[in-house]
Amino acid sequence: MRILQLCSVTTFGGGERHLADLSHALADLGHEVYAATVPGSPLAAELTSLSEGRTLALSRRNYAKNLAGLVQFVRAHGIDIVHAHAARDYHLAALSVRLASRARLVLTRHALFPLRGINKPLLRGAGRVIAVSQAVAESLRRNGVIDSSKITVVHNGIDTDRFDRSDTTAGARGDHAMLVGTVGHLGPIKGQDIFVRAAALISARRRGVHFIVIGEDKSPQMGYRKSLESLVAELGLKEIVTMPGWQDDIPAVLSSLTVFVSAARSEPFGLAMVEAMAAGLPVVAAASEGALEIIEDGVTGKLVPVGDPEALAQAINELLDNSIERSRLGRNALLAAREGYSLKRMASDTERVYREVLAGA
Repeated sequence: MRILQLCSVTTFGGGERHLADLSHALADLGHEVYAATVPGSPLAAELTSLSEGRTLALSRRNYAKNLAGLVQFVRAHGIDIVHAHAARDYHLAALSVRLASRARLVLTRHALFPLRGINKPLLRGAGRVIAVSQAVAESLRRNGVIDSSKITVVHNGIDTDRFDRSDTTAGARGDHAMLVGTVGHLGPIKGQDIFVRAAALISARRRGVHFIVIGEDKSPQMGYRKSLESLVAELGLKEIVTMPGWQDDIPAVLSSLTVFVSAARSEPFGLAMVEAMAAGLPVVAAASEGALEIIEDGVTGKLVPVGDPEALAQAINELLDNSIERSRLGRNALLAAREGYSLKRMASDTERVYREVLAGA
C-alpha cells in the first residue's frame, strides 16, 4: 500500500511519537510510506529516514497552498490511504482526498474533547476513525460527528525493546538514592501540581527520596511551569524536586527511576505509562480514563483517585517501603507492555484497518 501520514503539528508529543513509530513500522512491513509535515518540526526530523521524494512540505499558515499541494501529491504518487492524526488536519485531509478523486481517508483520534459539529458533512467521507483507547471511542460515539460504525480502537504501541533495561529494572534497583518521577507535557490536565504536593507529604515522612518532573510547558508564557516552580518553593522542596524540562532520552530517564507516577486529571491513553511499564517500572497512577484501561490495579500498578495528593503519596510510600512489591509490579508491567502494547501489534492492527477500508468493509 501507498500510505500518506499527515500532521502539521510543530511540537512533539505522544501523538507525534505515535505517527513516527507507526510510519517506520509500516515501512518495515513493506509498505510505501509518505509523510506530509512542517519542515523544521521535530516530527519532520523523526521521519528523515523515509525515501527521497516521499515527503511533502506543509506551510505553517497557508491552507490553500497545503490543499493544492496535497491534492497534487496524492495524485502524483498514487496514494491509497491518507491518514491524518491531528484534529487541525482532518478538514484538510478530507477535502484533499475528495478533490484528488482517489485514496481513502483514515483518521486517528488521540483526544477526549468533542469534535466540532460543523465538520460532520466533510468527515462523513472518512473510511475509518481510529481511537487510541476505548475512552476516546466512547467520546467519539457520544459526540455524534463520526458514524459509530466507522469507529475502531487501536491502542498505541511502542518499541518495547527501546525501553528494556533488564539490568536496571525495578527488581534490581537498590533502596538507596530513590527517585520518583513523572513524564508528560506540563499542563494542569497532567496533574504535576498534585505530584509536587504528594512529594511534600512523602518528604515529611522520609528522607533520601528525590522527585523529578520531565516535560515542557508548550504555552507561550509558560505560566504553568512558573506556577509549579512557585509551588515547589512554597513547599520547601527545591532541594529534592527537579524540573529539567524535556529530555530526549526517555529510556535513560526511566531507567533511573524507582517508581513512575501519572497524576493526570484526565488522560485519553497514557503513552508515558506504557513506556514506564516497558522499562519494568512499578506505576502509581491517578485513575484517569487511560490509566483505567492500561493499569490493572494491584497487578501491573497501583491506581488512586484522581486529584488526591494524599492517596498518591500513600501509594508511593507503600512501594518505597517494599522492594519486593516494586519488583513484582515491575515484572508484571513489563510483561503486559510486551504483550499488549508492542509496536508490531499496533502496526499490524492499523494495517488491517487500511485493508478493510480499501476493501470497502
